[in-house]
Amino acid sequence: MSDESTSFTRLPATADDREDPERATRAEVLDFWSERFGVDPETFADYTFWERGAGKLWIYRGEPPSPVDIEGLGMTFLRTRQEHWKPTLEAAQRFGAHATENVIHLDDEAARAFVAGEDREHDWEGDWGYLLVTHDVAGAVEPAGVGLYVYGELRSQVPKGRRREV
Repeated sequence: MSDESTSFTRLPATADDREDPERATRAEVLDFWSERFGVDPETFADYTFWERGAGKLWIYRGEPPSPVDIEGLGMTFLRTRQEHWKPTLEAAQRFGAHATENVIHLDDEAARAFVAGEDREHDWEGDWGYLLVTHDVAGAVEPAGVGLYVYGELRSQVPKGRRREV
């Protein structure tokens, strides 16, 4: 039997299919992205979701066997098993262009501060919590990452090793 912390196990499709009531399901992941960010569930039709450890979800395009004992499978995607689910930087950059809700668009100065890891006051009329952050790049809107908006402040969630001065 595989160790839960080192193997990848495919998420159950629905709550009826899971053994651990704390474990996320594919249906819940699709609902989260749809309800929080307005991403159509069909966006993920060709992807499977996997958990490694408690609440560390990965997304993979395809269908490998389950469980899988490897170091990485696809890309990190979402953190669950905490009060508020948190998309990863990679998920925001890959799927953020599909989002229609809880997206905050930054100008050049604010985007530079965001990718450098700075927290800044910012006026936002939408929901508090995790937001997808976008910025104009070469004339197109591009996802930059995940921000946490609370008390009038946008807090950069760019991991320390990925922060850049631009």
